[in-house]
Amino acid sequence: MSSVTSPTNGSKFQLVPIIIAIPMFLQAVDTSVLGTALPSMAISLRTEILHLNMAVTSYLLSLAVFLPASGWIADRCGARRVFCWAIGTFSLASALCGMATSLEQIVAFRILQGLGGAMMMPVGRLILLRSVPPAQMVAAMAWFTIPGAAGRVSGPLIGGILATFTSWRWIFFLNIPFGVLGILLSLKFVPHIKEDVDERFDIFGFVSMGLSLAGIVCGLETIGRNFVSVSATWAMICVGLISFLTYVIHNHRDEAKVIIPLGIFRIKTFSLMTLGGMPVRIAVGSAPILVPLWMQIGCGMSPVESGLMSAGLSFGLFGVRMVIERSAKAFGFRSIMLASTALMGSMFAGYGLFTPRTPHPAIFIVFCISGIFQSMTMISINTLTFTDVPKNFSSKATALSTMLQQVSMSFGVAFASLCMTFTARFHGHSPQNLVTADFPPTFFIMGAFTLVSLFCFGRIDRKKGREFMQTEHDPQIEK
Repeated sequence: MSSVTSPTNGSKFQLVPIIIAIPMFLQAVDTSVLGTALPSMAISLRTEILHLNMAVTSYLLSLAVFLPASGWIADRCGARRVFCWAIGTFSLASALCGMATSLEQIVAFRILQGLGGAMMMPVGRLILLRSVPPAQMVAAMAWFTIPGAAGRVSGPLIGGILATFTSWRWIFFLNIPFGVLGILLSLKFVPHIKEDVDERFDIFGFVSMGLSLAGIVCGLETIGRNFVSVSATWAMICVGLISFLTYVIHNHRDEAKVIIPLGIFRIKTFSLMTLGGMPVRIAVGSAPILVPLWMQIGCGMSPVESGLMSAGLSFGLFGVRMVIERSAKAFGFRSIMLASTALMGSMFAGYGLFTPRTPHPAIFIVFCISGIFQSMTMISINTLTFTDVPKNFSSKATALSTMLQQVSMSFGVAFASLCMTFTARFHGHSPQNLVTADFPPTFFIMGAFTLVSLFCFGRIDRKKGREFMQTEHDPQIEK
């Protein structure tokens, strides 16, 4: 049994996606912002830049470990309460990071920050699924999808500006007022959602799944970063894979009691969207690293110029809200995904055609258009993923979907790094000294790989998602 008591009705439901979007943006920025600020942080904390990579890895490790528990905790304690608690933890940890005076403190506070971040995304998505009427679901998923994607793209620019003109500490302090605002608005407008569950917490499943996710994500994140040995990287990935096989065996023995039942993959739409959509997410995950590097090394831009160019993707992302609902009603989600994914992959491959002589306005416009196609694909995926998931599985399905998303994003960076490594060696020089010629083949490969998702999207029923194309005053919905 589930209970939903809401202080909102009618048009006030529209506020819920916007409120959820605030911490989504902060978390996305936080995962991509530190790279540009590491040099100034190293000077301030009197440590080596390579050692500071632990601040990035510790956050991802904490995020991975605690993600599997998010669904069970939300059902047991209530989604709104957990969401507010997660924002509070994230904001408190941000304040502590801003006041840190040593590497050890930064790492400890980033682990705490990852605990809050692990709850925000899956629980925020769960709140949308259980509280937003079908007529508003497309708009809600746009608010859920766009801020996160925009945060990942704009993070390096924000970090560079803050580190250059203020202090790296403001990267963390900036989270505090937005976190407080998110908590206050959530308490006022987000409905109280709670499942009546009496199942025991699956400790063995939590440990094995958390270890699996942590090993794979952290292993992928260290590929090409040069702050751990290659053997250490492969050891982490192997530990992750072995832990996952252990969890599969555990799941097979008693699927009804595991923390994340893998039987959810038997739901065709969920499986096609999460697994089939991974190539798209891999390309999206590579963009915040690959695009700024290409703008600086291949097109001769400064870090600020490259950040501004990359921000074109963000403008395109926000522009999609004007067309996604009408397009869905006119053509259906299946057609949108097939067209937007094909165009997104083609344009991603086309980034490799830029040269230092390409006019900056033209590059910016291409990024804006590409951002629109990317966002149309991601919103469609997020909208359709849970259409056939029973409500009693929704909390665990959101946790599983978020875990796969995190793996995909991490693999995107690793895959792009491997592609550049191979092209650099093919051109006869070290991957540590990338040149212009190394990037076009990488963009072509990433763009082509994105098109693999088309085989899965083509298997989606043409009628899927029609319940989200109703008018807002449909009697069935209001009933």
